[in-house]
Amino acid sequence: MRSGLKKKMFVAAVALGFAMALPAAGFAGDTIKLGVAGAQSGDLASYGLPTVKAAELVVAQYNANGGINGKKVELLIEDDVCKPEVATNTATKLVTDGVDVVLGHICSGATKAALPIYKEAGVVVMSPSATNPGLTQSGDYPNFFRTIASDDAQAKTEVDFAINVIGAKKIAVIHDKGDYGKGLAEFAKKFIENSGKAEVVLFEGVTPGAVDYTAIVQKIKRKGADAVIFGGYHPEASKIVSMMKKKRMKTTFISDDGVKDDTFIKVAGKNAEGVYASGPQDNSKNPLSTKAIADHKKEYGEDPGAFYENAYSAALALLNAIDKADSTEMDAVVKALRTENVDTPVGKIHFDENGDAVGVGFAMYQVQNGQYVEVK
Repeated sequence: MRSGLKKKMFVAAVALGFAMALPAAGFAGDTIKLGVAGAQSGDLASYGLPTVKAAELVVAQYNANGGINGKKVELLIEDDVCKPEVATNTATKLVTDGVDVVLGHICSGATKAALPIYKEAGVVVMSPSATNPGLTQSGDYPNFFRTIASDDAQAKTEVDFAINVIGAKKIAVIHDKGDYGKGLAEFAKKFIENSGKAEVVLFEGVTPGAVDYTAIVQKIKRKGADAVIFGGYHPEASKIVSMMKKKRMKTTFISDDGVKDDTFIKVAGKNAEGVYASGPQDNSKNPLSTKAIADHKKEYGEDPGAFYENAYSAALALLNAIDKADSTEMDAVVKALRTENVDTPVGKIHFDENGDAVGVGFAMYQVQNGQYVEVK
């Protein structure tokens, strides 16, 4: 059965309260529909909007060259605000509209909520930024891929940096209680404890969106922490860092790619200076990265935002797989992603059996004079 009919059947099943999975083959529609899902409004829009722009640029290039198999690529863009309860509706809407593959979601919690819907519909999904290890390592979602390393690799990078470069002996590990932040923090805690060189003096979650984080900052101070490792996003990080600076604490603040974003610097202002954050490795020597960034500046008149190169690479990988497979059918696209190398801004990549990109890693960055600079 062709993929277009399959998805119509799935939509009907959703309406009746059950799902029906049917095989698909080849190209069904008049266009190849690439969905883009993520936060495009709200506090975390700075993470999702760069993905939309990356997809627009890649699709424009494909269509200018005749599309795939004579079919133009069509974008279907949906906003999930990085909230799991919204992401399920977003995924259902994309499937209802006959999406062939999806670039997204952006946040791990939203991605986890949406994946069962895509799996049932036979839709391949690729995230540029959802780093929770369980998304690939659980084996539950053979249709899921990502162009960013997982939180265990990211946490290891942060812990190694805190212990071996900063020289921290007492580390406070805090998180925002979400799938992404808590998951990363748990890995950081494990790596610290296994190091034999430092101790976790505090492990605690904070409530996202709280007005004041004085209580957690006071605990960090009382524990005499040399460094803080925070798992979460920039709204909470900016408030915690600002409170630490207000109390004149010298504790080093280290965070993740949820904080390695210019929005954090804008919100935290001068308090952002000196903050460390892990993020995707520097690809400035890659000609495809240089071109992707130049194309963004030309089209939108500004530098790209967070996860742009990962999103650009994901869009290339998805469309290349469809082209190589000569099909939008899930099994064929999955096989192509695992076996076909593709040149992207994050390097020449393919994907392992779990769905993780081979050859993608993290680096450490520090805010210096109002911008993130890679720490060599």
